[in-house]
Amino acid sequence: MKYLLDTLLLVWTANQPGRLSKTAVELIDDPGNDLYFSSISIWEVAIKQGLQRGGLSVDAKVLRRGLLEAGYRELALTSDHGIAILNLPPIHQDPFDRILIAQAISEGITLLTSDNLIARYPGPIRKV
Repeated sequence: MKYLLDTLLLVWTANQPGRLSKTAVELIDDPGNDLYFSSISIWEVAIKQGLQRGGLSVDAKVLRRGLLEAGYRELALTSDHGIAILNLPPIHQDPFDRILIAQAISEGITLLTSDNLIARYPGPIRKV
């Protein structure tokens, strides 16, 4: 199975694995699953790091390197993903999350999230 992790799950995986649910750990640790991270998640972490905002207490460069070393595949942001946002209902206003949702739908990859709002979207999304 292919899974795209949302930004918070990526940060928890790298920095606070104890915050992950049992289901998330099982899916992430299953060698039969292909794990992806979005370039937009790295952007989000870098922007918040640069603005010195709390909540995402990890260095974007270190996070990206660690994910690649752990075998995650990077999903680049394309203009098709941007256009796909037009088809999303206005459930959630966070632009980073909306892009992740659009990428998951466009690429047919299940988005893993712990966010109740993201989980309300139709499409390949699984709350863990």
